[in-house]
Amino acid sequence: MIEAGDWDRLEDAEALAQKAAEAALSVTYEADGAFEASVMLTDDAQIRELNRTWRGKDKPTNVLSFPAPEQPGANGPRHLGDIALAYETLVRESEEESKELSHHFAHLIVHGVLHLLGYDHEVESEAEIMEGLEVKALATLGIADPYRDMAA
Repeated sequence: MIEAGDWDRLEDAEALAQKAAEAALSVTYEADGAFEASVMLTDDAQIRELNRTWRGKDKPTNVLSFPAPEQPGANGPRHLGDIALAYETLVRESEEESKELSHHFAHLIVHGVLHLLGYDHEVESEAEIMEGLEVKALATLGIADPYRDMAA
């Protein structure tokens, strides 16, 4: 769902989000079954508001994830939660890091899905696991390791 931002610049964002989410699910052990997640494509102003409201951080960020609680007895695919991406931050980061916009978008979707599955990066050991899964998922999409240059 596009709420705000110039997302038309990113060709077929919905299909790319679907592929990236499937790639994230394919590299985890937790994702056995059918899942769904909502993705909101918006701008820095709205992400900033969400970040302030839900995390107490009064600034925009690239992606936010809101895990949904399991619904015992619910039929159909399990709803993992919601992911929100900020257009201006996505574009700025992709330009600063010399990454293709679509690759950075896919990375953030993978990152968001992994958060919905319970992965985190607050502690270094957890970050190594999460980043490893991100790299593995992105490789299935033909996208280079986004952390490669950071390690040098």
